[in-house]
Amino acid sequence: MQFIQTVLSMIILILLAVPSPLPAQSLPEGWVAENVTPLAYLDLKGASTFKITVHEKAGQWYLYLGHYDRNIAGKTGWSVVDVTDPGHPSIINFLQGPAGSGWLTGQVEIGDHYLITATEIFGVTDEEQLTRMRGTGGFYIWDISEPAAPVKIGEYHTSGLGTHRNFYSGGRYVHLAASEEGYEGNIYVIVDIADPAHPVEVSRWWVEGQHIAGGETPSEAYISQHGPPYISGNEAYLAYGSAGMIVLDISDVKQPKQISRLDFSPPFLGNIGVHTVLPLPTQGIALVNSESIAEDCREPLNHATVVDISDLKQPRLLSIFPLPVPPSDAPYQDFCDKGARFGPHNLNHLQHNPFVEKHENLVYLTYFNAGLRIFNLENPRQPVETGYFIPPDPKERWMPVPRGKLVSQTEDVLVDTRGFIYITHKNQGLWILRYTGER
Repeated sequence: MQFIQTVLSMIILILLAVPSPLPAQSLPEGWVAENVTPLAYLDLKGASTFKITVHEKAGQWYLYLGHYDRNIAGKTGWSVVDVTDPGHPSIINFLQGPAGSGWLTGQVEIGDHYLITATEIFGVTDEEQLTRMRGTGGFYIWDISEPAAPVKIGEYHTSGLGTHRNFYSGGRYVHLAASEEGYEGNIYVIVDIADPAHPVEVSRWWVEGQHIAGGETPSEAYISQHGPPYISGNEAYLAYGSAGMIVLDISDVKQPKQISRLDFSPPFLGNIGVHTVLPLPTQGIALVNSESIAEDCREPLNHATVVDISDLKQPRLLSIFPLPVPPSDAPYQDFCDKGARFGPHNLNHLQHNPFVEKHENLVYLTYFNAGLRIFNLENPRQPVETGYFIPPDPKERWMPVPRGKLVSQTEDVLVDTRGFIYITHKNQGLWILRYTGER
């Protein structure tokens, strides 16, 4: 009897030492949708989430969430969420990022048994602090052999502000949108992680005019590799702001060479004129979109487009996605009238991840104040909207943006191979949805 009591006491102590998982909350009221059903909402208590990736092992499903600055623990880093039961998600772990403030730990990427998490100096205006921090950002490498408990095994630093959106699908090379000293804006950098404890740069590529330290003159336009680079075979597809979509030959990773470039700015906005490029080579197309920046549509038109890449030397615009239209009973005439940012942002982008739903005919695209939009792309020349989900406007401001009206701003979307949709926001938690329309 004494032995049993001792064992029970030990179990109780262990249970008390483990933080209780944060359960899903009831669905906030006020959402509107067409052909989409919300399943769960996870309130992250002021922790704005950004990028998402997903992993499955032995029937257990895990989301890895990036954060804008601080998470619910008041620290920088990344959250691990158990979504095995998508109706009842729970936070089960937190991965510590850099110490102090002024960090964006928003980006996450998975390949093989590694998790790559970006660290970027963000929003720091004090020159003294910026000088101290410069050269300490980049990315962390985590071993996720045990997906619920990643172990940090390596770290890479750029010479500038760190990295923004990166690509990794396994193997030796991580492809970066990197800030480096002496360059205007982010450039493309390839890093070898064959020895994850000692990553090394392999090569870098930039648009002429970015290399200020080399005597080049920067353009007045926003020329920056926003990323992430997307690698398909021996080609790297770069989303390069107002420099458009750029395709490189990286068959020799030490010497990337330009194959083609397709400009979008003008007529479309010139700030982040190309934010994302997703090649779908088997269909001979790429999905390309800008990022809305100015609130209340105080900028040229944004775009979400289909590009013909059947001839990589001469990519050409094929079609433009239709602009989202508000529900008929909305208290605003259009989404510009709703306030804050309106325009495309992120796709269900991680098509190289084996646990992410492949596009086929459905395109999932976040549209800031217009929520999540779903398009049928059976005919690439004529995309058709087939569903949407607009979350309710937040009740409290977690971030300084939007600076104007406090309305919903949907950030990222990911769809797993089970068909569950995950979306994140600046001033809300994690929504889990299901598409119910025709496929």
